[in-house]
Amino acid sequence: MLDEKSILLIHPPLSKPCEPPAGIAKLAGALKIAGIDCRIYDANLTGVLDLLQKPVSAEDTWSKRAFANIDRNLKALRSDETYAGLDRYKRAVMDINRVIRIIGGACGVDLSLSNYTASEFSAVRSDDLLRAAEQFDANPFYFSFKKRLAGFFTEKEPDIIGFSVNFMSQALCAFAIAGLIRKRFPRIRIVFGGGLITSWMSIPNFINPFDGLVDDLVCGPGEDSLLNLCGAKNKALPDSSGYDYSLFEMQRYFSPGPVIPYSTSRGCYWQKCAFCPEKSEQGRYHPLDILAVKKDIEGVITMEKPRLIHFTDNALSPKFLKHVIENPIKTPWYGFARITDHLADPEFARGLKASGCVMLKLGVESGDQAVLDALEKGIDLNTVSKVLQNLKHAGIATYVYLLFGTPAESRVSAEKTLEFAMAHAHAIDFLNLAVFNLPAYSDDASELDTIDFYEGDLSLYREFAHPKGWNRDNVRRFLAKEFKKSAPIKAIINNDPPFFTSNHAPFLVMGRGK
Repeated sequence: MLDEKSILLIHPPLSKPCEPPAGIAKLAGALKIAGIDCRIYDANLTGVLDLLQKPVSAEDTWSKRAFANIDRNLKALRSDETYAGLDRYKRAVMDINRVIRIIGGACGVDLSLSNYTASEFSAVRSDDLLRAAEQFDANPFYFSFKKRLAGFFTEKEPDIIGFSVNFMSQALCAFAIAGLIRKRFPRIRIVFGGGLITSWMSIPNFINPFDGLVDDLVCGPGEDSLLNLCGAKNKALPDSSGYDYSLFEMQRYFSPGPVIPYSTSRGCYWQKCAFCPEKSEQGRYHPLDILAVKKDIEGVITMEKPRLIHFTDNALSPKFLKHVIENPIKTPWYGFARITDHLADPEFARGLKASGCVMLKLGVESGDQAVLDALEKGIDLNTVSKVLQNLKHAGIATYVYLLFGTPAESRVSAEKTLEFAMAHAHAIDFLNLAVFNLPAYSDDASELDTIDFYEGDLSLYREFAHPKGWNRDNVRRFLAKEFKKSAPIKAIINNDPPFFTSNHAPFLVMGRGK
């Protein structure tokens, strides 16, 4: 057996800096239980905060105000009072984002509180990612991660550095940081894992295009792989190894108190929806032991005293929801749930509210039953209607997701979705309106006439000739000129927290005393 190694886990920019990253918290918990020397570096949070302190000249009135009020606006986003008034909240967020956008623009990057794109680099081309690694000093966060990494290495040089890359918006920065590490510390082992890496590795005939920069790519859960690399492969972990949030600077996130992301399962328990990435990536559903989860959550609440628990499951199972009704968490929480008969039961909904549930995210997708059936969603619009009414009466906010432009949808179907949303507007608190992206390697995609969506060997989506002529341009025009124009829908959309969306929505709900 190899000697046990020390490891540094990195969460790279850019993702919403409102809560600690669940991925490396989970890895840190497993490594801690196994006795591995593990440190964490949330390069996203520190990078954004460092960026906000960077001196830049502002010319227009809005920009001058935004730069002058950075500290005040950060304090506001960390205060409960701000979330009691939507206008004040939006002003703080938009001012902070203004600063980030200006600084990013000076580096040729389209930067916001929730996204990162660069005109000179594509996150779906491996050659561009390698070029981002070579030109690491051109990254707008370079001054931050150079300084922060120096501090970690001065304290103790790690044997392994693990990157958790879950979103496309993190890819370019992850490779820039890896490029600096590879140049300055060539002997350190670099490991990439996370949701985006898993998706890339699920591309047919995928071969690591980053050889020489990244030593290991990890597909799926990373605990066992990291334990193996650290020389602790024979150390068995309990079914739920817990999360370790003790290493994070919880008070510095852009939220009014600690938010704890937590997942009670891996994968999706339904796993039947057409075009679902879970199917094409063959991710199995694995619920964690409920008693172990209960113990973990109680421990986290005692240790961190969270303001909010964010359940990050693809969908919370009815079994778990029943468990929290019988064993209330007593801390506000929210998460994604499938629309089932359980939620149509008024007593069940009231039980969820009593357990601490502030908001549920619901994938309604369409107001046309034929579209839902074609997508194999397994939900009935009559049940959806009952659930929305039920949750409204119980005092649980709803964040409803609608999806337009699927192969089964037509303009008439989209109009039915508008009618459904209008009829239930009083019971919908927030709306997410998405345009369908066709997963490039799903079984269902083979039945459509497709072309490249993004040019690149790592592209996960493809454009397609819509079988009913309902193409993306038509969909966007319908959403902009018809769907969003109706007064009830417009009012709901105006409620949505800019950039932070569903992550901050529960605080707005609690702020207005729902």
